[in-house]
Amino acid sequence: MSLDLEQIRRIARLACIAIGEAEATETAAQLNAFLALIEQLQAVDTTGIEPMAHALDAQLASGQRLREDKAVEPDLRAEFQAQAPAVENGLYLVPRVVE
Repeated sequence: MSLDLEQIRRIARLACIAIGEAEATETAAQLNAFLALIEQLQAVDTTGIEPMAHALDAQLASGQRLREDKAVEPDLRAEFQAQAPAVENGLYLVPRVVE
């Protein structure tokens, strides 16, 4: 499947996007390259391959370790709250905006 310039102009008009002739030509080339890639992927024989529910399934199945989830930046909370006009129990106090 490929898109011609008229289809690109129609899509742009439906999306309310102003598009020039040069831009339409470039966009058509980019979209056609993308559609060609999709056709190439669809042509791959996937018979016998079980679908994955999530991409992490492949990582965990191959034995890849996930990095440790830890904070890498220093805790500056006390410094920031020292500059605040009003703080209570570690929370910033702000004026009420809803009555």
